[in-house]
Amino acid sequence: MDFMKKLFTPLLILFVLFTSCSQKAEESDDLLIFSKTRGYRHKSIEPGKSAIMKMCQEKNINVDATEDSLSFTSENLKKYDVIVFLSTSGDILNETQQAAFEEYIQNGGGYVGIHAACDTEYEWPWYGKMVGGYFESHPKQQDAVVKVINKNHSSTSHLPDEWARWDEWYNFKELNPEVTVLAKLDESSYEGGKHGDNHPIAWYQEYDGGRAFYTGMGHTTESFEDPDFLQHVWGGIEYALGK
Repeated sequence: MDFMKKLFTPLLILFVLFTSCSQKAEESDDLLIFSKTRGYRHKSIEPGKSAIMKMCQEKNINVDATEDSLSFTSENLKKYDVIVFLSTSGDILNETQQAAFEEYIQNGGGYVGIHAACDTEYEWPWYGKMVGGYFESHPKQQDAVVKVINKNHSSTSHLPDEWARWDEWYNFKELNPEVTVLAKLDESSYEGGKHGDNHPIAWYQEYDGGRAFYTGMGHTTESFEDPDFLQHVWGGIEYALGK
């Protein structure tokens, strides 16, 4: 009997360890796409949602999409590793929902903001600092050159030093100086820029316990058919996931 006990105990420990490791390996990340609008609604939201969902499915990431602000409860947000604000606009969360989202970030959650995510929640300073700035204005859609100044990031490592593309180019206000800028606009390459030589268009930061990535690009539906832009967004998601 003592011999069987001595044999059984290490076998049981190995079984528990193996089961635990197997369960961990099977765990997948969870992502929520939030695209509620109470201001301008971009036509690119639906193709953007489809493209992100497709990328998640290909990479075995669980994905949900909603425009229901009632989803922003502490209990529900715990399910997600990253939340993508896809061209949201206007005042979309009440104070209780804002508090739940702040708690989510403070507990290590990830945020990805795309294009009009900065045209959102102007009366919520915490959000403005997290997204990195607010929308101020934009000229007509046109070609411009994006200067990639930091390639040590999964969202920009694949891009050329100068990335020419057509989009709607935002001017910003209340830019957060604590973000790490990844790419800037060359204002000499288009008309209507208001920041001169320092016009950030994509950035990231660790913020209040979590991680935040923002790209000002993504106005057009064609953006979400562009492999370079999709990889740019995916790299931001990877960063927000902590990978």
